[in-house]
Amino acid sequence: MSLHRREFLSGSILAGSAGLAYLAGTPVTTRGEEQHTDLIRPGSVILFQGDSITDTGRSRETADTPNQRSTLGSGYAWLAASQLLVDRPDANLKIYNRGISGNKVPDLAKRWDVDCLNLKPDVLSILIGVNDYWHRRNGRYDGTLDSYETGYRELLQRTLEKLPSVKLVLCEPFALNTGKVDDSWFPELDGYRAVAKKMSEEFRTVFVPFQQAFDRAVAYAEPAEWAADGVHPSPSGAALMAHEWQKQVQGK
Repeated sequence: MSLHRREFLSGSILAGSAGLAYLAGTPVTTRGEEQHTDLIRPGSVILFQGDSITDTGRSRETADTPNQRSTLGSGYAWLAASQLLVDRPDANLKIYNRGISGNKVPDLAKRWDVDCLNLKPDVLSILIGVNDYWHRRNGRYDGTLDSYETGYRELLQRTLEKLPSVKLVLCEPFALNTGKVDDSWFPELDGYRAVAKKMSEEFRTVFVPFQQAFDRAVAYAEPAEWAADGVHPSPSGAALMAHEWQKQVQGK
């Protein structure tokens, strides 16, 4: 059922991880025809990249200090990272967040050397795309779906040229039909979701289907419970995202 035709039922966030596990109950993402296994290894450097959904108020002053709440922001990246750190206290993980509010693919490209390649991540997670559509829609950007695809592909090629062993995690852009988002966003935004999925298949990455996770959540809460403006997740939405990210990245 498409997002613009979706009906949402009222409710509240399910309590505990069991509820989130049910909401996120999709098959493990595949690499080609084979199921992937846990990407996280002892000593891994993990980097979250993206826009405001990843940024979530992270401190620029502590950006070079891994594993800190101030470094990781207050959203899904922090929730996923903190769980990894608690679950694997002896794994010597180093987790960073370099998301920047308002970013689009060209913005990532401009800062990629400093905010990605120089960190030499072992696991690189990227969530980008909603601003590539939103800012074009409101006249603040003249990019297109084609330029999103071209730029995203060039960014991934550049990354693999410099970091051939990096494990890529591409996340699905998403929106909920509430707040600043209405029926007129769709189905055009779905094209950006499709490109992200296409890039994941082309580069054989792990794919995190965030839109699907939110689509399942509609049976339990109004869209505003997950993202009041339709784009930026609430604490409940961030928890759902963190669970889905962990499930896909750890091959559960």
